[in-house]
Amino acid sequence: MPARRPGPSARLKLTLSYAGLLLLTGAVLLVVVWVFLLRYVPDNDRGLLGVAPNRYLLVRVFFPAAATAMGVLVVVGLVGGWVLAGRMLAPLTRIADAARLASRGSLSHRIRLEGRKDEFRDLADVVDVMLGQLEAHVAEQRRFAANASHELRTPLAISKTLLDVARTDPTRDRSELVERLHAVNARAIDLTEALLLLSRGERGSFTREAVDLSLIAEEAAETLLPLAEQRGITLDVTGEPTRSVGSAELLLRMLTNLVQNAIVHNLPDGGAVTVRTEARRYASVLRVENTGRVLPADLVPTLTEPFQRGTQRTRTDEHAGVGLGLAIVHSIVRAHDGHLELTPRADGGLLVTVRLPETGRGRG
Repeated sequence: MPARRPGPSARLKLTLSYAGLLLLTGAVLLVVVWVFLLRYVPDNDRGLLGVAPNRYLLVRVFFPAAATAMGVLVVVGLVGGWVLAGRMLAPLTRIADAARLASRGSLSHRIRLEGRKDEFRDLADVVDVMLGQLEAHVAEQRRFAANASHELRTPLAISKTLLDVARTDPTRDRSELVERLHAVNARAIDLTEALLLLSRGERGSFTREAVDLSLIAEEAAETLLPLAEQRGITLDVTGEPTRSVGSAELLLRMLTNLVQNAIVHNLPDGGAVTVRTEARRYASVLRVENTGRVLPADLVPTLTEPFQRGTQRTRTDEHAGVGLGLAIVHSIVRAHDGHLELTPRADGGLLVTVRLPETGRGRG
């Protein structure tokens, strides 16, 4: 923060403003009295005390009393202004204290300013919401960092063990060790690339352009069709041209993750995956639906958490993934100002609905 020279407090400024306003009001009243009253009083004889009042007498009596009243106004303005300013600025002091605590890393504190709605309470409510979001974001980042460290440590530990075996056991089959090292290294690379992609989506650092979700869905399905055929799963893509704005690369990765998850976490044979795009009036809608096992209701909300695969969706084959598929999808959707909804199907499987802001002519 830049160094600032000390200056008068806001409370002192408001106090001086109140006192100055009272003093100015009193001066205006004196001028009004002089202009509209005293100037019309006759001033025939300034040295004689007559029965009827004259301007000389009124000036001698009025101005000392007016000066005393002005002094009282100044004192009342300073004291009353100081008290009133303190009461008015008390909510701002609480807000500043909460912000100061947050700057020191304490995000659990809330202002919870009581009373009816006004500008200070609106500001306090906004700060409370911001603190809640920051606390949740920091907790999520810490949890993500811990999980990422754990996930990255596993392939590195396996690589070290394999290298130790190769060094201490000359008779061990080197081709097998090389193959296992290659698989472990590939998994570590996939995890690192997924982490980078997740970070990119959360930062929103990408160029936005007009895209057609139906074309991206067809491209993702074409890429994953061999995997679907290998597992005996029907892959169907339907829908109309659906326009939105965003990164074609990130949206393709989002759709690829969704379709791959739908294929991998499906029935062993005879399952189905349906991808459908719809153009609504204010949103572009994408739905990916797959058959599969029945998912517990309490498991579904955790599927978008990093490294939270869930017991019903965990696989041990070559398509087990790194536990970031739906987390990346959620991050990309959020970066595109969209909404992601996961709904378990009653007869098994999952329905994923993505709503993105539409561009172009709306449809009913």
